[in-house]
Amino acid sequence: MLPSWLSPLILTAYIIIFLTGLPANLLALRAFVGRVRQPQPAPVHILLLSLTLADLLLLLLLPFKIIEAAYNFYWYLPDIVCALTGFGFYSSIYCSTWLLAGISVERYLGVAFPVQYKLSRRPVYGIIAALVAWIMSFGHCSIVIIVQYLNSTQPVRSVNDTTCYENFTQDQLSLVLPVRLELCLVLFFIPMAVTVFCYWRFVRIMLSQPHVGAQRRRRAVGLAIVTLLNFLVCFGPYNVSHLVGFHMKQSPSWRAIAVVFSSLNASLDPVLFYFSSAAVRRTFGKGLQVLRRQGSSLLGRRGKETAEVTNADKGVSQTDGAPSSDFTTD
Repeated sequence: MLPSWLSPLILTAYIIIFLTGLPANLLALRAFVGRVRQPQPAPVHILLLSLTLADLLLLLLLPFKIIEAAYNFYWYLPDIVCALTGFGFYSSIYCSTWLLAGISVERYLGVAFPVQYKLSRRPVYGIIAALVAWIMSFGHCSIVIIVQYLNSTQPVRSVNDTTCYENFTQDQLSLVLPVRLELCLVLFFIPMAVTVFCYWRFVRIMLSQPHVGAQRRRRAVGLAIVTLLNFLVCFGPYNVSHLVGFHMKQSPSWRAIAVVFSSLNASLDPVLFYFSSAAVRRTFGKGLQVLRRQGSSLLGRRGKETAEVTNADKGVSQTDGAPSSDFTTD
């Protein structure tokens, strides 16, 4: 078990992630649903919508992790809640890795082969890629349900003090550790390698094109940096814990901290959405305007409404003269 002083820190981190990630992802969901409902939506918007849904699944299950942290990682809820929470929580994490890889492939193809990409892109490609990501993640994480039948909640000090996927028996470890290693290789390292290659090529092409404006270049670099941080900061520690656990033949003591970093992905993804889509920038801009108006009303001030629309609301870059969500170089 973790030291008692660490539980409040993890609890605070979970609460902050929930309070920041939920409204941001709901705004992004509204924006992407509007884009997908348009005729012939781009595959990248279907992937971004799927990534938003994966984040929302994690955030909706986060209150159970908050309850667990509040009780110093003792599990007092029914065993089936432990299994379902772990199944959905970890599936959403690994679904995100392959969705991020799919988005990186879309971005690379859009700038490397702009004409061919526009002529051949079909919404069905995005649907197929999203379904593959969801099936792979949920299929692999079904191990959580399997371990449930091997008694995933283990006694700690008494019958009333149990943990959820923290203290494993040797029979459980013989099944869990190899599967975690396979999860790390297939659902983390492979999509990360694909993502790094695609964004490396993507940024090089964007920076080498003389007719690409400075604002679009900054967005391209920002998109690559945020995605790389997602893999290294959010998913990296958790998957390294799989490697360490397989080597040590037991779960590392700091694994719960690594899970917190994985949850941070739900708060970091909206930043990626902001760089990726003009629809999200418009939605976020309108949301900020509403908050400013409400703040002015609470303070008793009557703000003066601006007559002109901002660049974010237009979704058009003044320097580029092109839709701000468009990364093609043609």
